[in-house]
Amino acid sequence: MMKLSRSSYHHEPRREIEQTKRDLELKEMIEKIQFRFPGYGYRRLRHHLLREGIRINSKRIRRVVKKFELHTSFKKAVRGKGQALGKKLLFKNLIRGTKITSKNQVWATDITYIKLVREYVYLAAIIDVYTRKIVGWAISREMSHKLCLEALKIALAKENPPRGVIHHSDRGTQYSCEDYVDFLNEHGFKISMSRLATPEDNAFIESFFKTLKREEVLQKKYQTMKDVVTQLPNFIDEIYNTERLHSALGYKPPTEFEAEVMNLKPAKRPVQKIWGFAV
Repeated sequence: MMKLSRSSYHHEPRREIEQTKRDLELKEMIEKIQFRFPGYGYRRLRHHLLREGIRINSKRIRRVVKKFELHTSFKKAVRGKGQALGKKLLFKNLIRGTKITSKNQVWATDITYIKLVREYVYLAAIIDVYTRKIVGWAISREMSHKLCLEALKIALAKENPPRGVIHHSDRGTQYSCEDYVDFLNEHGFKISMSRLATPEDNAFIESFFKTLKREEVLQKKYQTMKDVVTQLPNFIDEIYNTERLHSALGYKPPTEFEAEVMNLKPAKRPVQKIWGFAV
């Protein structure tokens, strides 16, 4: 016999049992978070746990996510194109290199589609680039400039911004038609547009659409217009704007970030600079 103590035979298995128990506890916490925020990666998971007073190493989160296959896979959707609406008025990109220190300084907007069982529904949304808050949105069965105008009117009513806000969009006909441009000029917007065939110039709103589809529409499997009307408002206003953590905001929700920074003097507010591309 090797004269080893009985405990030597059980030391390693006991440690593995304790490790597995801790991993299962973390798995349950991650699953609860992913149930509400299915698109969270390990960084957002860690910051979410930190806000709840739970300190866990990022490497451990990644290991547990991989171990229990907690990843979510999504199909990539392609945005549909609109129809021409007569004369197009095009403008240059004004936001490249812009330093942003306040809300209502740069608004970015675009349209996306939501594929249902028997039809497509279109969503026009406007994001405040500084706070990452969706300030206006509208839905319709028609992809027209009227849908975009409705979203813009809602944003104006909610935010009551000063004149001079930079309104950034792509060169789609909905935003470059005379009716829409006339409305922008009437309300004192500075008009900015992405360069031709450069979707990354409008990445802020594209990022929101990506999050919306993978964390809400695809997760809940929207099938009818009723699903859109009843569930989409809750996701935008109660989850995305109010609860979802944003890495660009120091892992804070938009409304929380907005409340904090807008109480600071302008000189003490964090500065965001839009470099060569809007990322």
